[in-house]
Amino acid sequence: VQLQASGGGLVQAGGSLRLSCAASGSIVSSAVMGWYRQAPGKQRELVAIITSVGSTNYGDSVKGRFTISRDNAKNSVYLQMNSLKPEDTAVYYCSLVIPMTPNVYWGQGTLVTVSS
Repeated sequence: VQLQASGGGLVQAGGSLRLSCAASGSIVSSAVMGWYRQAPGKQRELVAIITSVGSTNYGDSVKGRFTISRDNAKNSVYLQMNSLKPEDTAVYYCSLVIPMTPNVYWGQGTLVTVSS
């Protein structure tokens, strides 16, 4: 499985960005996909995850501002980020977990910078 993330960039506080992640592989449709982020000097943290049937879970700091979605036909997961804050600045990684296995896959990361 390979994951290719895109959509990061520089945005002013209060602005929006949409991240995309395209996955390869035949098991993608059954996988849990998600986004994590890592700010400088901090541990990687959960942003949002979505199951194959569309159930979602969000990190507390992004609830109400970010929305995760997926398109199984395109083997893709998206993260719509609204009302961005400087503290959202981080490298965002997409992830894919195959249920009932220990296999976790990571994309290469895309940098989001929010200026104040």
